[in-house]
Amino acid sequence: MPFAILLALAAVSGGTLLTYLYDREASPLVRVCEGLCTGFAALGLVGFIIASFAGLQPAALVAAGLFVASPLILLRKAEWRARVRVDAREASRTLGRAITFRSGGATFVFYAAAAVLCWLVFRQAMYAGADGIFTGLDNNIGDLPFHVGIISGFVHGDNFPPEHPEFAGTRLTYPFLADFLTAMFVRAGASLEGAMFWQNFTLALSFVALLGRWAALVTGERAAGFLAPALVLFNGGLGFLQVFGEAARGGGLLHTLGNPTVYYTMMGDTYKWGNFVTMLLVPQRGLLLGFPLAIIVLTLWWQATSGEKGEGVKGKGEEGRGKREHREAATRKGEATKKGKRNVSSSDARAKSSAAAAQLTHSTPFPLTLSPFPFRQMLAAGVIAGLMPLVHAHSFVVLMGMGGCLALLLSWRGARDAVARGEVGKEAGAGWRGWFVFFAAATVVAAPQMLWATYRSDVQAGSFFGWQLGWDRGTLNPIVFWLKNTGLFIPLLVAALAWRGQKPLVSRRLLVFYLPFTLCFVVPNLLKMSPWIWDNIKILFYWWVASAPIVALLIVRLWRRGGAWRAAAAVSVVVLTLAGALDVWRVASGGMRQPVFTREGVEFAEMLKRETPPRSLVLHAPTYNHPVYLTGRRSLMGYAGHLGSHGIDYTERERDFARIFSGGPEAEALLKQYGVDYVVVGPLERRGGEMARIRAVVNETFFQRYTKVGQTGGYSLYKTSP
Repeated sequence: MPFAILLALAAVSGGTLLTYLYDREASPLVRVCEGLCTGFAALGLVGFIIASFAGLQPAALVAAGLFVASPLILLRKAEWRARVRVDAREASRTLGRAITFRSGGATFVFYAAAAVLCWLVFRQAMYAGADGIFTGLDNNIGDLPFHVGIISGFVHGDNFPPEHPEFAGTRLTYPFLADFLTAMFVRAGASLEGAMFWQNFTLALSFVALLGRWAALVTGERAAGFLAPALVLFNGGLGFLQVFGEAARGGGLLHTLGNPTVYYTMMGDTYKWGNFVTMLLVPQRGLLLGFPLAIIVLTLWWQATSGEKGEGVKGKGEEGRGKREHREAATRKGEATKKGKRNVSSSDARAKSSAAAAQLTHSTPFPLTLSPFPFRQMLAAGVIAGLMPLVHAHSFVVLMGMGGCLALLLSWRGARDAVARGEVGKEAGAGWRGWFVFFAAATVVAAPQMLWATYRSDVQAGSFFGWQLGWDRGTLNPIVFWLKNTGLFIPLLVAALAWRGQKPLVSRRLLVFYLPFTLCFVVPNLLKMSPWIWDNIKILFYWWVASAPIVALLIVRLWRRGGAWRAAAAVSVVVLTLAGALDVWRVASGGMRQPVFTREGVEFAEMLKRETPPRSLVLHAPTYNHPVYLTGRRSLMGYAGHLGSHGIDYTERERDFARIFSGGPEAEALLKQYGVDYVVVGPLERRGGEMARIRAVVNETFFQRYTKVGQTGGYSLYKTSP
């Protein structure tokens, strides 16, 4: 376990230190969150490259850890140490004041509440008990074994190059970097349960902090930085109206609210806009790393395309301002000392930090110095985006698409403004160069991953695309469907964009920046982009994340008007978040206990790991939760629902699977054809479920001709290869 902690600290510390090269104004908390996400992504990618040649051995972990920790060598320079000391002191003073509620109390309460929420939710993602392994989310029953299968393949199955955990011989094209990162921590001594929890918890909390910072930055409203994450984490529609009917039939409104029995954002054919936390963040682990990385890229885009000379269009404004603030801070410090005050205010510390940031910006130790500073931000954005194909492919596609649209819009706008000023081509040239830096960096990092993932892939690309109007609406009218699923969100968004008066609510710059994200809503409502249409939500949700700060800004402005407007703002928040909050509470309260692997299944998995080589091919029932997934051994065929959603054509193997289990005349030849090493005959093979779906009945007499390797908990293991 100490080795796993050191590995994580190496990634976080290295990633955090690198943020000083591209993010001047981040608070220490945000800086650590940026470093954690980028450091984890880099650790996973570098670790995978090394392990592909050397195996997932301690030496490979050490090499990957040293690589991601290498930025610490920058601390040899005095200016780097000074900047870190300034930020550390600022963080300590800020935390002390927040805890005692002298200043920043609201921020402290917000992040403390977010930490408690993430803790309560992610402790339910997977937990072990005397009776087996469980999850506290209904919709995680199928996803958890799949991710466990990927992790176990790396840890126990020597799965390099990685094959699909449920379809042996097929390259794993599902983005697996988040699971490989967990495998690294497990191989370093952490338990599977502990590694998954701490990785999930820290990434989720980082996402909240990064989203809050981005929302405050683009809106110019600190309050929007608190409200926007709430609108994202507790997203939902009008499903909460079902509560009143349940309350009338049951024990009253308060009892129903405190003990929800259904997911109010996912009900029947009407409500499909599932809550972000319960339907996406917990079960789909790639999103948990992909979304915060995407938020970092969006923040860098916003900063780099500001067009403000003070922010470094010519690379000097920030340096001069930093030095001036440093001098002013020193003057204030001297005056405070004369008055007998020993403590320096947080604003003084931030001024020193800003000055130190400017100094680091213009004294980078690397041979390649990009000036003006926005170019360095675009380079960083490109590198971070390039990490994402094996983290979360949908997020990578969204970033590349949004980046292309923004490059066209912002460069056109810059050219138009330059013409108006009589500076033809000046701003347009700088804009295009910045975006060229971004796309070049992203391509260099991402292209090898994309080539590797698609080389000799068995995925049927045609199954991912097709026309379908209205996303997963069933027979509902598309407008009615979206109003029911998002409630007041779309009307409030339209109102915010249309707000006029002395000053528009949404600035022209924010409007231009937001416009491309409308495509994340329009395109998935016209085009099926996954074999399972519901998976379009992975792109749709980027529209929601981009829209949430704008809706939050509107609600904040309404609140400040007082009177009836304040009541309207409060009601809007309740309507927007109640359904999602009930879903999250249902999970966080621990009211559900769904078995995934039984105690007998866990015992059998341990026996299977002891008695079989790591790369063994095993035939077992094609269920989503077979204990073979705990062992890392290869499966001839697993759950058809997973395979179909990943674009894999399994029909022929499924027919052969049924023939083998029935023990017909061709069964022995098929075992040799597929190279099956072991066959499991246990409770899951004997009962219905997926076995009945494919009309397969296990012929135990046939398998008794083979050597029985072991037996435990009703499971028998037969060796079918020489």
